[in-house]
Amino acid sequence: MTLAVTSAPSAASTPHIRPADETPECRLTTGPFQRQVEKYLGLRQDGEQSAEDCSAIQEMQHKYEIEPADGYADLISYRAASVTWAAAHKKSLTGCPKGAKVVVCVDQNRQLLWVRKNKKIVFGPVPARSGRPGYATRNGRHKIYRRVKDFYSTQFPGPMPYSQFFDRGEALHASYRPIFEDPGSHGCVNLRYDDAKALWSLLRIGDSVYLWGTRKGE
Repeated sequence: MTLAVTSAPSAASTPHIRPADETPECRLTTGPFQRQVEKYLGLRQDGEQSAEDCSAIQEMQHKYEIEPADGYADLISYRAASVTWAAAHKKSLTGCPKGAKVVVCVDQNRQLLWVRKNKKIVFGPVPARSGRPGYATRNGRHKIYRRVKDFYSTQFPGPMPYSQFFDRGEALHASYRPIFEDPGSHGCVNLRYDDAKALWSLLRIGDSVYLWGTRKGE
């Protein structure tokens, strides 16, 4: 079995909450995802960085423990903003096939995961991290066939808490790295620890997992 996992946590990758007096100054430079972030945060969509934009982006970056929290609309900020927007606009959570009793929906375009049961969203959306180039997470419909709460990968040495395998070695599981950062996984769908723990309680062997789209970034 090929097992996919991200690296074990290190001091350099462990999330750190920056004290208020260490907050960097706003970066008043237009970012590559400026217009998308403006849309997702309900800002004026002119594609140009402003002091108001920067302040709103900084607030979001603090919420998700993104560093540096300098208000710059980069790819990581786009990923975080898309979660914020999707949580408030659940009608936008489309793409999963209809009819399944329980289905885990993984939108690789937006790096989002949610669960639908009998056409109702019962979990999420939450941020996810799928495969990096060369280790793309396979799209399509799958089923959870194995669950291991305290799994450890030997191929890519590291822990995979709350692993729920759905396609050969690909699993839904917790990651200790900040969820929005690159690189992507080795094929698994990474989740924040608390999200993976909650998902573990919700799912069972045989539940469907459906994935579509393509991850942006490394």
